[in-house]
Amino acid sequence: MNESAIASAYTELSRALRDAALTVLAMAGAAAASQAVAHGPAAGVLGAVLALSLARSHLVAERRGWLEALVLLPVVSLASFAVGALLLHAPWLGAAAFVVAGSVPAWARRFGATGQRLGRLVTLPLVTILVVPGLPQRPAWGLPPVVAVAAPAAIALLALACVVLAQGLGQALGWLPPHAPGSAPGAPSAAPAAPGTLRPSAPVRLAAQMAASLAVAFVVGLLVFPDHWRWLVLSALLVNTGSIGQFDVLRRGVLRVLGAAGGTVLAMAVARGAGGDVAAVGALVLACIFVGLVLRVFGYGWWVLCVTLALALLQTLEPAAEPLLLWRRLLEIAVGAAIATATASLVWPIPTADILRRRIAAALAAMAEALDPDAAERRPLAVVGTMALVRQMQPVFRAQGVAHRLAGRREAPQAACWIDALLACEAPVLELVERGQAPGAVRKAIGAARKSLREPAELGPALVAVRESLERPPSGP
Repeated sequence: MNESAIASAYTELSRALRDAALTVLAMAGAAAASQAVAHGPAAGVLGAVLALSLARSHLVAERRGWLEALVLLPVVSLASFAVGALLLHAPWLGAAAFVVAGSVPAWARRFGATGQRLGRLVTLPLVTILVVPGLPQRPAWGLPPVVAVAAPAAIALLALACVVLAQGLGQALGWLPPHAPGSAPGAPSAAPAAPGTLRPSAPVRLAAQMAASLAVAFVVGLLVFPDHWRWLVLSALLVNTGSIGQFDVLRRGVLRVLGAAGGTVLAMAVARGAGGDVAAVGALVLACIFVGLVLRVFGYGWWVLCVTLALALLQTLEPAAEPLLLWRRLLEIAVGAAIATATASLVWPIPTADILRRRIAAALAAMAEALDPDAAERRPLAVVGTMALVRQMQPVFRAQGVAHRLAGRREAPQAACWIDALLACEAPVLELVERGQAPGAVRKAIGAARKSLREPAELGPALVAVRESLERPPSGP
């Protein structure tokens, strides 16, 4: 590993440590503040999960995000309360409501980064429903029970306040930029279906896959695992959430099973030491989330392991929690992951390579605009943002490369070569933009690469040509 790679890894790890510390601080504050609204561990869990959702989605990074959060959070929390109550008292009706609510975030991807942020606010409260079924039902300060209906909304606003305070502290310490917490850009709005075809747009297909996955998971869970169906549904939900195409669902499913296996084994040992004590379990959960947020930079599987450990610990706080059953939990997680993988392959599948080509197209367009000598304003941040979206797909195609080698194929996946060639262009392009240069050879190579996007066999050499043109000294404006 060269010095540049070491420095980059150190910078990324340092950023992850700072972000994890601020996120856990916000979660701890929200969990504690929620006890002023409603007693019981469920109130603290709801507050902590909403704080985690806000911190990771960076919804409050801008003034518009504050307004979105203020409007949406109480609504989402109240809806979660209603769905949770239905699951407790009318499981099949609650399952139908959960399927609809769980599909909304996937459909919201059509609105780009904003849709993704808002979608996360819907998803994580649903996770809370599955982890701790009993949402706040005992108001604090001797208030009447009817106040419990409004408790989730109040807890949501407290979580928002805790995240704002934690991020303000981060800015004061210089851990976060003054105007944005360094969030990764969201995916661009998905392209509509091609004219003349019956295939729906990507967000609609993602929503259909999520709905089918959750529906099958509920049917299998309620009929086959009537007493322990929640982990099966949770697994199907998490494997599909945030996936990048068909192969990524398979990759996440495998990592979920492996990570959950490790997390469940650890939970069996740690839970005995906690002894069901709320404070001890809460501290261990926050420690798991902190470690998971830091280790996520090294791979999704580490995050799954830590989250599974945290969720397993939370389930020990249920009034009638049974001893941890390793074989049953792993079976349910594996079945849920298998359901998610099957629906991603059978219900309007979205090839991961198609998503990559769209992101490469966006990156090339941003590069062309940034190097356009006639442009009124050059936008290097657009290049950085689109390249980040391409970089997000590196782990997917690295996993595909491993699968190829296990299958006895020696050649690397074509898409992995596209990513490597394109990412090598980022620094030279930004350097040209900073200098105010726009070499004709580079612009010509970028134009040729954009034309080759429809022919996978031609795209790789075209991207290599762009990289090589950037390596040559500029010969003109």
